[in-house]
Parts: sequence; C-alpha cells; structure tokens
Amino acid sequence: MSEATYRDAVTVEWGDCDEAGIVFYPNYFYWFDCGFQRLLRGRGLSQRILRDRFGAVTPILRAEAEFVAPARYDDVLAIVAQVEQWEARRFRVTYTLSHDDRPVARGYETRAWATVTQDGRLKGATIPEEFRSLLER
Repeated sequence: MSEATYRDAVTVEWGDCDEAGIVFYPNYFYWFDCGFQRLLRGRGLSQRILRDRFGAVTPILRAEAEFVAPARYDDVLAIVAQVEQWEARRFRVTYTLSHDDRPVARGYETRAWATVTQDGRLKGATIPEEFRSLLER
C-alpha cells in the first residue's frame, strides 16, 4: 500500500440518509473528498497551504463511484484514501468505504495540479516533487 494513505472512520448520521434510512449517494463523494483533505492535513498541508506555499490547488477532473452495498444510519464506515497513481500534472486518489469489513463503496478522483494565476484563473502545471514527497512520507 502506498505511503500516501489515510485511514479514518465516519458515522452515518440521520441527515446522510434518504427516507429509507440508506445513505444518499452524493454523501460518498463528500466523504471521498474529506478523506483526501484529511490526508493532506496529516502531512501538514491543506488546500489553503498549497495555495500559499505552492501557488496551486488540486481540482477534481473526474470522480467515479461504485456502490457495492447499502450503508445505513448509525453504521460506522471505515474510509481509506490512497494516492495510487502519479502523472506529471495529475494524480489519482482511490477510496474504499466499508462497514464491518464489508465493502460499501469504492471510487476514485483524478486530481490536477493547477497553479493560480494573478487574475485567479487556474492553469495546469507539473506536480512539484516536494508535494509528492510530502504525501508519500
């Protein structure tokens, strides 16, 4: 498993569910993003720090999910976020959510490395080795 990995748990709250008490699917994408943001924080980073330190952010280019089994109110979901693939200007973060060692959802995000121009626009750029090494430490 990559060193660029984050593990945590989230408890499904009533507001995360539809009327049947099953997690409403957009919440999985929210938890995916939270996993990545917590991975950053675990390495002393955040989107704000990336902007201040590198003049860059990591926008999502693509996100997909596969819903394997329902998750319900009060379930405690284990989440694993892992940077699985690096390219020059983008990287892929995979996610697994499970309940009692039973897979609930899997997914991924493809994130770009984008510098912020003076006028606030984003421009694709090469991922600095410093960023990659910070995540992989």
